[in-house]
Amino acid sequence: MTDSEALIDAAVGDLVWIPPQTVRLGDDGEPEEGPAHDVDMAGFSIQRHQVTNAQYRAFVADTGYVTVAERPPDPADFPGAPPENLQPGSLVFHRTVGPVDLRDMTQWWRWTPGACWNHPRGPRSGLLGRDEHPVVHIAYEDATAYADWVGLVLPTEAQWETAARGGLPHSRFTWGDTPEQEGQRLANYWHGEFPYLPVRGYGQTSPVGSFAPNGYGLYDMAGNVWEWTADLYGPTRDATPCCVSASHDPDRPGFERRVLKGGSFLCADNYCMRYRPAARRPQTVDTGMSHVGFRCARTERT
Repeated sequence: MTDSEALIDAAVGDLVWIPPQTVRLGDDGEPEEGPAHDVDMAGFSIQRHQVTNAQYRAFVADTGYVTVAERPPDPADFPGAPPENLQPGSLVFHRTVGPVDLRDMTQWWRWTPGACWNHPRGPRSGLLGRDEHPVVHIAYEDATAYADWVGLVLPTEAQWETAARGGLPHSRFTWGDTPEQEGQRLANYWHGEFPYLPVRGYGQTSPVGSFAPNGYGLYDMAGNVWEWTADLYGPTRDATPCCVSASHDPDRPGFERRVLKGGSFLCADNYCMRYRPAARRPQTVDTGMSHVGFRCARTERT
């Protein structure tokens, strides 16, 4: 085995087989999550946990890959953008000093020059002690490049949700229908007052595997970081994008949107509560943030 092959073997991690099944996907509670519908799923494998900083570092060291956040933006793609924003960087979450209008997320998201996967809070930050945290500031291209390197793919939305449900027929959460109770630690979502006062131990990423796995033995299928899927985003679960206008960001028509799943450490019950299997959100493919990562899948059993 060559050094490169050894790196790839370690970076793949532990794949979990998800058996063929008929599963109910979606939820009728939120417009973009419905309609709930039954799907016959073929078996597939998926990584037990989100791709970590250590795994992504191995990929970069072997290939020299440069992530989207590390590349200077093309001014033509951002007409009217302030010059100070036309430099490599990414969006970083910052707690507010107190309660704010939750309709204005610009109060806690800040464009940060120099922020990227190995400088998650800006150019003076690093990954010391964070090898087992999920890699963040990952754009869609960054995730697919890693997947290609390890010989895997990004899961489809249906595969991801089937895996997240852990064998439960149509539960609201990855662990069942009952919300987390006081004293339980079931997922890394925002505990406390969002976006300014998290309960101690929350409000940031946690090492993968810090919370109990679901019924398939998969970690962090709820919370920690949002995860890319292969699917283009449509406004409902039965509206696979069929044209440019349906699959592109309405504010930036030249950029596709793909589906993110799973929620993150920023999902708060008083804000979005999207750490549920059915929850989904669109993400422009060139945009990584400090709560966006991924895991990979394989369509055949090995």
